[in-house]
Amino acid sequence: MPKKLIAVVALFALSVTIGLVSRSHFSNQDGAGLSTQTLFAASFPDAKGKTQALKQWQGKIIVLNFWATWCPPCRDEMPELSVLNTKYQNKNVIVLGIATDDLGLVKEFAEETPLSYPLLAADMAGSDLGATLGNSQDVLPYTVIIKADGSVAKTIFGRLSMPELEKTLNKLI
Repeated sequence: MPKKLIAVVALFALSVTIGLVSRSHFSNQDGAGLSTQTLFAASFPDAKGKTQALKQWQGKIIVLNFWATWCPPCRDEMPELSVLNTKYQNKNVIVLGIATDDLGLVKEFAEETPLSYPLLAADMAGSDLGATLGNSQDVLPYTVIIKADGSVAKTIFGRLSMPELEKTLNKLI
């Protein structure tokens, strides 16, 4: 078996394992004690290469999803997040995807997979930002629900459950 194929299969198996382990071993956490100051001070390029300041979304309920192009559970939940973003866009809710990938990979992904929400390329700064928002395990996907007042309502390790996410959002609206 070619080395590249072995590496791809190993990476896939690792990401699936991480997703399953994180889903079963990490509970949803409330966001008590987490600060969004670093988040709203950050700027990252979007999938078209235009720098976006995250403070532009202050005052909204934010579903902040940390992901990577190589992460199957991340890619799996993105169409559902796109539907959710469309469904809640008139209710002061925005989904934001922050990739721990370089801009080239995010651009390529966005061209192949149209979504209704912004994708930002943060590279390694995305991992650092995720850590400041409670992702001490460096797990992907990792989601932070931010209230309109800027406080963290909930953090979720691993693959999202859309019914649970909607239940959380409906309490915040």
